[in-house]
Parts: sequence; C-alpha cells; structure tokens
Amino acid sequence: MSSLRRAERVVVTGGAGFIGTHTVRLLLADGAKVLILDDLRHGCGVPPPPEADFLEVEISTPEALSALIDFRPTAVLHLAAQGGVSRSLRDPAADARNNVVATVALLRAAVDAGLPRVVFASSGGAIYGRATRLPSRESTPPQPLAPYGAAKLAGEGYLGMFQRTFGLPYVALRYGNVYGPHQDGTGEAGLVAISCRRLVVGLAPQVTGDGAQTRDFVYVGDVARANVLALRRSFQGPVNIGTGRPTSVAEVAHRLVRLSGLAVEVEMIAARPGEVVANYLDPSRAARRLGWRAEVDLDTGLSETLRSFRASAG
Repeated sequence: MSSLRRAERVVVTGGAGFIGTHTVRLLLADGAKVLILDDLRHGCGVPPPPEADFLEVEISTPEALSALIDFRPTAVLHLAAQGGVSRSLRDPAADARNNVVATVALLRAAVDAGLPRVVFASSGGAIYGRATRLPSRESTPPQPLAPYGAAKLAGEGYLGMFQRTFGLPYVALRYGNVYGPHQDGTGEAGLVAISCRRLVVGLAPQVTGDGAQTRDFVYVGDVARANVLALRRSFQGPVNIGTGRPTSVAEVAHRLVRLSGLAVEVEMIAARPGEVVANYLDPSRAARRLGWRAEVDLDTGLSETLRSFRASAG
C-alpha cells in the first residue's frame, strides 16, 4: 500500500480490538503515527504494538477526548463500539449509551481538534435489515431490526449533521460480516470465530435454523485496507465494504469442518427470532470511490482464521 497522504497522525478508537488490531498494524507499517484509545472491553488478546501510543480509557470520558485533541491527529478512525445484536436487544439503553452517546462526544472533540477526516465503522448487515432487493446498495432504505443497527444508523445521522453544521468530513464504512484471526470466539457474534473455537477443542460448529441464511463474509485484512484507504480519500458518505457474494452460514460451517480435518457433523440448532434470511452488499462504490475491492477468497480467509485459532490454543 502506498504511503499515507493526509493521515500521518491517526487516532484509532477500539484500536486494541479485532478490526482495530489489524488496521493499526497496517497504519504503522505505512509510517503513520497512531494513538489507540480503547477500554479493552472488546480486546482481542493481542497487546497493542509498542510503536503506537496507547491509552486504556472509555472514549466518551474527558480524559479520552482531551488525549485526542492533544495528539493533534489528522484523522480519526472510530471503531470502538459495544458489539452484539443479541446484547443490544437485551439492553437497548446501554447499547445507545455506548454506541450513540459516545460517538457524539467523539465527534464534538473531533470538531474541537479541527480534524479534516473521520472514518466511522458502520454495519451493512445491521443497517439494511430485510432488504427487498439484493445486493444492498448504499441507496437501499435502512431498516435495522435491532438496537445495534439503529445505533449505527444514528451514528451516520450524527456524522451527516456534524458535516453540514461544522464542516467535519466523514465516511461511514458499512462492513459486511467481518471475520479473521484474533476475532473473539467466545461472544455472541461471529460464526467463523465461534466455529473455529469449537473445532479447535474437537466440537462441531453450530448453525441456527436451516443454515440457508446468507451473509457477505469479508476478511479482516481486506477491511483493514478499506479503513486505511478511507482515511486517505476525499469521498464523503456511506460505503459498503463487502465481497458482493452471498454465502450461506451452513456452507461456511461445512467448509471449516473440511479444513479442520475432523470427523464431525455440523449441528443445527433453533433459529433466532427475527434473524435476517438474506444479506449481502454491493461493493461497487468502494471500488469507484476508494479504489478498494476484496482480495482474499473465502477458503484462504477461513484457512488463515482456523490456523490462528489453533496457534492461539497452543
């Protein structure tokens, strides 16, 4: 990847998390100075690299916002969020505090710091909901089915307001189903990570419902590239980050079983109420505006992910 232009000093919120860890490494390799703000609530178990500045802090606190301003960043990559659709359904108020209120506080600090760019981690899967036309385009009417998706949509709304009122440039990256090494396999989200964790200890992957529901599985290394490109481009607005290809969750589980070499059968468990049947993204705007497209094919990405889980297990 060519050198950064306008993003030599980047604040990465959630930079110790799954996507953040991969992105910070890419930024550092490209010569950027990086400040990580992360409360380690969703830490991925990999320590922040020593080349980056790191502050363990909740991002909406005065300490975090002061550190952001003092760092004099040229851009902010806002990855920090409370993840989990099921968690958001159980406690939507907490989800709003963590994912909406904290984002608004960060944007106010970005204005105070005179930032020329904010890149926001949004969600193509959670925002579009039960889209009537697939693949979902950025013009698809948003229909979130859970507080998590509603919070991401609200974050985009505030970004638009801050741009119109204060001139704060932004891009909202609407990720597909991101997977890869260092993802948390103990949580509620992440079919690939949860399945890898189960396979490493000899258990079969579990798939909800009939397994025919489709998703757009995009490798975390490709997502990290999209993050860095978005920091460098002048385009503003939402951009889908996905492969443009639907894959059923059952197929992913079966591929992982084959890659593992274990003699186990995928287990079918009860469907989740309100689960989206089909979801995948049109990434053509990302190609036009960011010069980005997914490069890692599914089998390669699954193999790398399973290998990393085996290595972590010792």
